[in-house]
Amino acid sequence: MNFKTIANSLLFKIVVAIILGIVCSLFFPEWLARVFITFNTLFGNFLNFFVPVLIFALITPAIAGLGRGAGKWLGITTGVAYGSTIISGLIAYGLSLALYPTLLAGQELNTNVEDVDEGSLQPYFDVEIPAPFEVMTALVLAFCVGLAMTAVKSDTLYSASRDLERVIMKVIEAFVIPLLPLFIFGMFLNLGMNDNLGSTMAAFGKVLVLAVIMTWVYLVIQYLVAGAVAGKNPFTALKNMMPAYFTALGTSSSAASIPVTLRSTLKNDVDRNVAGFTVPLCATIHLSGSMMKLVLYAFAIIYMTGMDVSVGKAIGFLLMLGVTMIAAPGVPGGAVMTAVGLLSTMMGFDENMVALMIAAYIVIDSFGTAANVTGDGAIAMIMDRFASGKIDAVRDEYGSDGAYPYKTDTIDQSRESLGGSSSV
Repeated sequence: MNFKTIANSLLFKIVVAIILGIVCSLFFPEWLARVFITFNTLFGNFLNFFVPVLIFALITPAIAGLGRGAGKWLGITTGVAYGSTIISGLIAYGLSLALYPTLLAGQELNTNVEDVDEGSLQPYFDVEIPAPFEVMTALVLAFCVGLAMTAVKSDTLYSASRDLERVIMKVIEAFVIPLLPLFIFGMFLNLGMNDNLGSTMAAFGKVLVLAVIMTWVYLVIQYLVAGAVAGKNPFTALKNMMPAYFTALGTSSSAASIPVTLRSTLKNDVDRNVAGFTVPLCATIHLSGSMMKLVLYAFAIIYMTGMDVSVGKAIGFLLMLGVTMIAAPGVPGGAVMTAVGLLSTMMGFDENMVALMIAAYIVIDSFGTAANVTGDGAIAMIMDRFASGKIDAVRDEYGSDGAYPYKTDTIDQSRESLGGSSSV
């Protein structure tokens, strides 16, 4: 990998933005800093407007696509993948309740620009951009339309939804992603000028390490369960999946890792038809590693800001996040981009909290992606125990190569436009 490829990646740009934001906070005059605060306010307002549209545009064809491949094994695999993702979130939530009072003791996070230097770091102006509908409305509408398209077999409407998906992807690639590093820069510039940077980075450094460790721990748990169900050695199976893990670690893309994931899964003596069906499907819907990171980050911010979130609201957030992230493989920047709406509406995050979430997520983005794809192998082992020799009909109907309407083409196009940084 040459320097040009690295320099064009989203991760590199985000890291540079973080460093520049920290450095510039040491000497930028207030009037200049407020320019970037103004940009962050406007861009944050745009994201609040755009995210519900994004969720509808990406989830609708995804649900319709799942329906078109509908069958008993599709439903079971989807249920197992969703369950794995939710369990990951519940573990992360439980850890945050148990560990953060000790791990983040005395840490406070203040990202509200209106409270800094008696309100001096405020935007020069603000433009309200109301969202066309709420995030929950977008989710419900996407499910209703997606399922309805399957019921009436509307190829025309399905094609139109795919066209809308491509339009939204173009907006993301051409507008949102190029401006994201500037958004992160402004957020860290603001943190530095708040004199709040040191405590934030120290606290989040601990959370980053915890997130990486927990993705490993959850992989072991997944393979212990899969090994018990399939009657195979879980550690040998996990070892066989390491090529997929490191491929995803390097590419930050579930789609780009599918060939290696499939080959590694076959080494675990999984039926070829089961693997060919399960691996591409789970590349779209199984995001346990991403869920682990998002929940740990979100509740770290909640703890440090002193926000009050009930257990009921937290569990509701996890359940909705598991559904929302169906759109994640089609979005450069991954699960955190599709989670923005829920973070804002359900958890009360402002644009600066969201920016911190995005920055922290992308810094170790590939570890979540690697956990996602490696976990796909565990699900394939579980499905092989029950579905071996029974998925030929599905493959015959949807293509001898195991073709399935997941978003590989969309992801690969996004990866190319971002220098290989499309993530899950």
